Amino acid sequence: GHHTNADQTLINRTSATSAELKKKKRERGQTESNNQPFIMVTTSTTTSRRSVVRGTSSSSSGRTLGMTHRRPVGRSQVFCRAQAGPGGENSGRRGQPTARKAVSVEESFGAFANDVMEDSALMMNKTDMQKTVLGVILGGGAGTRLYPLTKKRAKPAVPLGANYRLIDIPVSNCINSGINKMYCLTQFNSASLNRHMSQAYNSIVGGGPAGRGGFVEVLAAQQSPTNPEWFQGTADAVRQYLWLFQAAERDGIENYLILSGDHLYRMDYSDFVEKHVQSGADITVSALPCDEKRASAFGLMKIDDTGRIFEFSEKPEGDALRQMRVDTTVLGLDEQRAEEMPYIASMGIYVFKKEVLIDLLNEKMPTANDFGSEIIPEAAEDMRVQAYLFNDYWEDIGTMKSFFDANLALAQHPPRFEFYDALNPIFTSPRFLPPAKVQNCQVSDAIISHGACLEDCEVENAIIGLRSRVGRGVTIRDSMLMGSDYYESESLRQSLLAEGKVPIGIGDGSLIQNTIVDKNARVGKNAVLLNKAGVEEANLEEDGLYIRSGIVTVLADATIPDGFEI
Repeated sequence: GHHTNADQTLINRTSATSAELKKKKRERGQTESNNQPFIMVTTSTTTSRRSVVRGTSSSSSGRTLGMTHRRPVGRSQVFCRAQAGPGGENSGRRGQPTARKAVSVEESFGAFANDVMEDSALMMNKTDMQKTVLGVILGGGAGTRLYPLTKKRAKPAVPLGANYRLIDIPVSNCINSGINKMYCLTQFNSASLNRHMSQAYNSIVGGGPAGRGGFVEVLAAQQSPTNPEWFQGTADAVRQYLWLFQAAERDGIENYLILSGDHLYRMDYSDFVEKHVQSGADITVSALPCDEKRASAFGLMKIDDTGRIFEFSEKPEGDALRQMRVDTTVLGLDEQRAEEMPYIASMGIYVFKKEVLIDLLNEKMPTANDFGSEIIPEAAEDMRVQAYLFNDYWEDIGTMKSFFDANLALAQHPPRFEFYDALNPIFTSPRFLPPAKVQNCQVSDAIISHGACLEDCEVENAIIGLRSRVGRGVTIRDSMLMGSDYYESESLRQSLLAEGKVPIGIGDGSLIQNTIVDKNARVGKNAVLLNKAGVEEANLEEDGLYIRSGIVTVLADATIPDGFEI
């Protein structure tokens, strides 16, 4: 559209009061034809989030996403307003803005922000999600199911998909849903998790003195006069920190969103929370529709024709399984899909009314340690516990086999889970690494991360993590390299080789198959890692190796000598 001087003034004065803005709007209305649709964006000049997103397809992907100003950082403000032309009741002035248009409307717009969004058809806007929802991410126990990946790090910090860590999934889902207050509960602290959290998210969620009060913080189990124990389970972990969560209630928190830290999926929690609020439920449980083959691996639920949950069954089989069939059309599945998937499994994702959570944990069930097996089933007996359908890709990656399979599946065509989504990116720590360097290699079905260097090698169905070094004549098949946290200079690498030592990365002529190579590991020349004997479980930690579910893992910082075979 054509900007008048009044427009320019308005654009520069993002802190103008709502009265002034309305006055400007009326003045502009007299000079512009009502037939002409317009969209106006005002933004202050402070830096918006840039170069945080790391897509491996292009080194510029982060920058492009940042510049769309969808989620501003600090005090930069974006205000979108769409005006439709004449025609019918439904094309009125506020017929067009969707929930996404209201993404970044700041409180400082005051009454005018409310005016833009007063249309009752709008879902709960994102600012409300910021004010009323606290995300609590359950980072898991000591991570025994993922050992040895959890030998030197907390479970949420385990690397995923070449660039990311497990914690990036729930945190990114929260950010994309407009939730900017999150705690991650973990059994023990790790430097890598704390470092990652502080570097990756603080500016995105509007943390710090000039921000919007957002935070992403790690809470580790700790001894206190009232509780000298480790976390005894998921519910106990939340109970031990309720005193801290209740402090957040003073800032307007009304619902707790309880999330698991070891799932791979993309979900808009704002819709989940909105359904919870609309239905008046005490607790809402996210439910995954599944077929008979998959159902027996989960805790299943039965619902009535309003979607209220009245029965639970943990991993049933045979007749007990068939007893748990439900009509999933109640939750919104179409009839054909409902026929194929007549079971609903709990995903371990819950929304609680704040007073309900506090009452259950402190008063009604003070000794219950687990949400899935104790709190939720008992609450369903006399409280309103609703199911919410999540009909998309979801994978529990809390075991070695499922973690390994889900990672390799990322490299398939088409992948079952896609990291590249311009509107809902998966955020991670900005590392500012150069693009991958691939010289004379044969590569098929692989994800190769930033800073990796591969030459004269063969890579098939593999994940190659950041800063990976892969030597000449190497074959990597059905494997995951987690990469490294730092580079070794070329001169250091040459001097290590001259001394008969092993530099970081995979040495020339080695074969890596059905293997996870953890961070900063050193594999010598002509080594063979493929579990030839087909061993299922073996603790070979003195050799720097561990075998679980038949998958070989090279431990973080381990050295595998030249010519080693397994």
